[in-house]
Amino acid sequence: MIRPDLTLPIPDDITAAHFIGIGGSGMSGLAGMFLDRGIRVSGSDRADSAALRALAARGADVHVGHDAANLPADADTVVHTGAIWPENPEFLLAKERGLHVIHRSQALHWLIGGRRLVSVAGAHGKTTSTGMIVTALRAQGADPTFVSGGVIADAAVSSGTGSDDLFVIEADESDGTFLLYDTSIALITNVDPDHLDHWGTRDAFYDAFVTFGNEAREAVVISSDDPGAQRVAAALTHPRVVTFGEDASADVRVSGIDTHGPVSFTLTHAGVSVAGRLAVPGAHNAVNAAGAAAVLLTLGYELEPALRAVEGFGGTVRRFELHGVQRGVSVYDDYAHHPTEVAAALAAARSVVGEGRIIAIQQPHTYSRTQEMYREFAEVLEAAADHTVMLDVYGAREDPVPGVTGALVSGAFADPEHVHFVPDWQQAADYTASIARPGDYVITLGCGNVYQIIPQVLQALAETETGAPAETGA
Repeated sequence: MIRPDLTLPIPDDITAAHFIGIGGSGMSGLAGMFLDRGIRVSGSDRADSAALRALAARGADVHVGHDAANLPADADTVVHTGAIWPENPEFLLAKERGLHVIHRSQALHWLIGGRRLVSVAGAHGKTTSTGMIVTALRAQGADPTFVSGGVIADAAVSSGTGSDDLFVIEADESDGTFLLYDTSIALITNVDPDHLDHWGTRDAFYDAFVTFGNEAREAVVISSDDPGAQRVAAALTHPRVVTFGEDASADVRVSGIDTHGPVSFTLTHAGVSVAGRLAVPGAHNAVNAAGAAAVLLTLGYELEPALRAVEGFGGTVRRFELHGVQRGVSVYDDYAHHPTEVAAALAAARSVVGEGRIIAIQQPHTYSRTQEMYREFAEVLEAAADHTVMLDVYGAREDPVPGVTGALVSGAFADPEHVHFVPDWQQAADYTASIARPGDYVITLGCGNVYQIIPQVLQALAETETGAPAETGA
């Protein structure tokens, strides 16, 4: 892993950019925006993907696998993620040549320039909130440039170049890069301590959000409900703070949430109340909608047209996304990788599953988070899912830690009958199919590659008779 060095200079002009890790959702979006600017783009990633093929179709020179030979002779700037290793041959060659080598957040900063920036930050809900804001602005006739952490269903892309002065981004607090941008309007969805491998302490995590909010040039929109956000809000000195949530004190208050089917609710602001209904399930999405509407209010829109525009949001890829139905069993995927996110995703599933059961397939993400939060994961999964199939840890940028595996989470369940640790994916798919019954929801959870097990699950379901209780254990 390479920690971003935000003190490195960002070039004034870029004519040819090479992206190391170009296939990621964020990096591929940035590369596409560089192509929009007429900049020559090349890049590499460790595996082939639809994102690589789409960039190649637009004229980018892309490679599968990392090799010094991938770096073009005419490249003047190299953009990298924090997930690559310092020994990456393309990274090393770029340093040897004396090229501008910048973190993806610095590349985004270069793209933003001096535009009016809406930055969405928080431990959870960033991608959905960003998607809601972008969808609503476009529905109102605006044409913002945007960069999201996931594909916005209505736009069919994770990023886009617009003609307006507005720029909307999902800002990353995991490595501190959200403090790099010159934000006009800051949306803080929540402040649930995470990424302590970077921040070190919870106090440092909170302080970073205080800085993020206070540095916003126009307004801070922040949750009234989340305890961490409340702590941050109390420390803010910004002259314009707009709160949203279910708390009675919220400036944009959401009430009357009904999660039976598509979530419905009422938003109230300045004595005006408007009923709303979303196409995506879950009480947490009603709160996300309140935050998105509050951002539009700070941009000058009225409450009712703002909410009507937010209602058009159709979701994002890897957020409670249905992938198929076999034998009456619906198989979903969700990006949730923190206990709070897992709880929200499973609550959304519970609101629409009816008489069916919920079978979670959980892939813990990173050894540091698993070691820090394995008890919380176990508690949430045991309470919110009827059964959990636990996979092994997806290490991402981290080296393995002895004793930190999926078994650490499954072993923390109070009742081992509610969980089954199966590190082998085919065995996990077969086991899931053996216990699933018509009407059940299977939902994969994690921000690694857990979604890739879904074809195996669907195939196993197609080949297996109606599920019956099977032998379980941690």
